[in-house]
Amino acid sequence: QVQLVESGGGLVQAGGSLRLSCAASGSTLSINAMGWYRQAPGKQRELVATITRGGSIDYTNSVKGRFTISRDNAKNTVYLQMNSLKPEDTAVYYCYTDGRYGRSWGQGTQVTVSS
Repeated sequence: QVQLVESGGGLVQAGGSLRLSCAASGSTLSINAMGWYRQAPGKQRELVATITRGGSIDYTNSVKGRFTISRDNAKNTVYLQMNSLKPEDTAVYYCYTDGRYGRSWGQGTQVTVSS
């Protein structure tokens, strides 16, 4: 099993930046992919970005060019650098991992972008 602890959410004005972090513990050698989902009020949870252990990266179209996902395998940590934030990026952001023991989720961190 994998445990995830997120940090870095908050309130920012449109055009600003935030950096989310997610540290994994437990059976970390079992992890392949790490990434982030988000869920806005009244909407379904959507995949934002993912990165595999080998470094393959994918983004949802709405964040391409603005968000950057990175990963430190030595620290078992995944990051999401969010620039040029928009009010529509407001959501609870959830870290996740996929691996040998299935999917694990973080507790979520609120990101609020004011206009």
